[in-house]
Amino acid sequence: MNRIKVGLIVNPIAGMGGKVGLKGTDGVKILAEAMKRGAAPNASALVRQALEELIPLRDQLLFLTVAETMGETLCRSMGFEFQVVHRPHNVGWETTSQDTRIAASEMAKENPAVILFAGGDGTARDLYEALGQGPLVLGIPTGVKIHSPVYANTPHQAGQLARDFLAQGNLSTKLEEVIDLDEEALRQGKVYTSLYGYLRVPYKREYLQNKKAPTPLSDKEAQGAIALYLIDHMEKDIIYVIGPGTTTQAILDGLGEAGTLVGVDVVCNGELIRKDCGERELLEVVAPGKTRLVLTPTGGQGFLLGRGNQQISPEILKMVGKENIIVLATEDKLIKQYGRPLLIFTGDEKTDLALKGYYRVITGYGSSMMVPVSVG
Repeated sequence: MNRIKVGLIVNPIAGMGGKVGLKGTDGVKILAEAMKRGAAPNASALVRQALEELIPLRDQLLFLTVAETMGETLCRSMGFEFQVVHRPHNVGWETTSQDTRIAASEMAKENPAVILFAGGDGTARDLYEALGQGPLVLGIPTGVKIHSPVYANTPHQAGQLARDFLAQGNLSTKLEEVIDLDEEALRQGKVYTSLYGYLRVPYKREYLQNKKAPTPLSDKEAQGAIALYLIDHMEKDIIYVIGPGTTTQAILDGLGEAGTLVGVDVVCNGELIRKDCGERELLEVVAPGKTRLVLTPTGGQGFLLGRGNQQISPEILKMVGKENIIVLATEDKLIKQYGRPLLIFTGDEKTDLALKGYYRVITGYGSSMMVPVSVG
């Protein structure tokens, strides 16, 4: 029986910088700093969620993959037939982008039906540099920066889309953008986005994430009104954890504090008490019943949790509680959701299910809208 060849590349360090507040894990120095701060790899657990969707097709598939943590270990543990096409010099989880590029090039020689790759925008760039617009690919989101629409909304949906494509074989395909941010600029509170190219993906709109959209200048006044409303209604001696985004940044601006545009800050009694926190720093100040979590969805994508704010982990969310989450968004941002719910994907299904439902979203001074929030 001829098996369907499927590529699998796992970036095992993807996402490690998120919980510890590093905005990404590009570069050896940043990986070392993430490890120093106590970061642990979690990409393989997320990729497993995607591969579970392919179990019904297990007897029909042959995975072309990379040694050990870059795919082999998962395929072996889940009973998939596999063939290793590349063995990195370091077969632990401290692999490099060069390994991703070499593996992708080797897989392309075998004419796979699709190459599944797990990581963030940096990994998508590696795929583009290795493959151009050639083989069909599909991203499994496990990184911190995930702006490129070559990724599915969640690992589960990546697996579902791959399953539908492999089982039906008649899905349309589409060229989608490979976008990345300058991580070093992000750490300085600046957002520089570049288009690097296009990758071809199997296309089902409901499975693939939107490209992140910038905040239009016309929203600035609305953001100021939202911030002023929240500042006027802040409670005494309550901890406010302020998530990343231009809408939330307006709160720090209104308080006259130098916050972190793409990080997580903590405010109490109108003063900034912690800046650019990782999970560990947040756990030191978050207290049940005494904390409010302030979030704004990513423009275009609509993610409330799970895109660029992994510092706000399931453990923190359980301590805060759904009733203490404050959501801010301009009306324009909500309108551009075109009726779709906002999304949550923390990587912990129990937490996600507990947080879904309707939220009152503050859209101006004294104005709000009820908006559905679903599991991504």
